[in-house]
Amino acid sequence: MACVRAAYARYIARIGREPAPMLADYPALIARGVVHVLAEPSTNDVLGLIVLWPVAGALYVDNVAVQPLHQGRGLGVQLLAFAEQCARDAKLPEIRLYTHVAMTENLAFYRRLGFEETERRLDEGYQRVFLRKRVRPLSSAL
Repeated sequence: MACVRAAYARYIARIGREPAPMLADYPALIARGVVHVLAEPSTNDVLGLIVLWPVAGALYVDNVAVQPLHQGRGLGVQLLAFAEQCARDAKLPEIRLYTHVAMTENLAFYRRLGFEETERRLDEGYQRVFLRKRVRPLSSAL
């Protein structure tokens, strides 16, 4: 997908190869129904996307990508809020994800949103930082 390629292109030199999200099989992910797109209402242009599915008692976020021209507008926050609501709806207690250790902007972004680091390790040839965020149920008025 063009959105993913554009969002991750700047990391190729830093990592030394294409980040894993650039290598994913998006037609297969779309067919599984796990890709959720944020589009510009007036043009239907893809502004960003999130790929997620339930796994082992959590909601796994495989990818969050925002078109570079639209970064800094809160779209990543919006996409992760969607993931949090999906986790609540599915009664899953946490969201899990990882990012590459060299994607320092992502690490800072996830920490600002309340994610905590759980481990760092070599995984599928990438130095990854694994994070999680506990999902709190929305309080209801009595």
